[in-house]
Amino acid sequence: MPAYRIYRMKDSPRQQFRWAPHVSGRVSLKPKDYEPQGQVEAENEYDAWRRLRESGDPLSVGDLLEAEDGQLRICKYVGFEPAEWVLPEPKPPVEPAPAGQSTGT
Repeated sequence: MPAYRIYRMKDSPRQQFRWAPHVSGRVSLKPKDYEPQGQVEAENEYDAWRRLRESGDPLSVGDLLEAEDGQLRICKYVGFEPAEWVLPEPKPPVEPAPAGQSTGT
């Protein structure tokens, strides 16, 4: 049976997410807004939702399930929809001034 990693949305972003208008399609998410919280074995995301609800630790709107192949599914009021991590652009490295040159202050 497949295993799904569980990511719980932190409280502050959850409040913003809950009140945002519903849009369909892939949702872009920031990893800093989530905390990993174990995994659940289930046939699909709806089976995972049911199993977690029955265990007393249900998924909330905004929580994520990550399949073994890395696909993310976000829990919404209407069910599960595809999601993806948005990673910040890496900052270009700062090159030191060549030796003997002033930085001009």
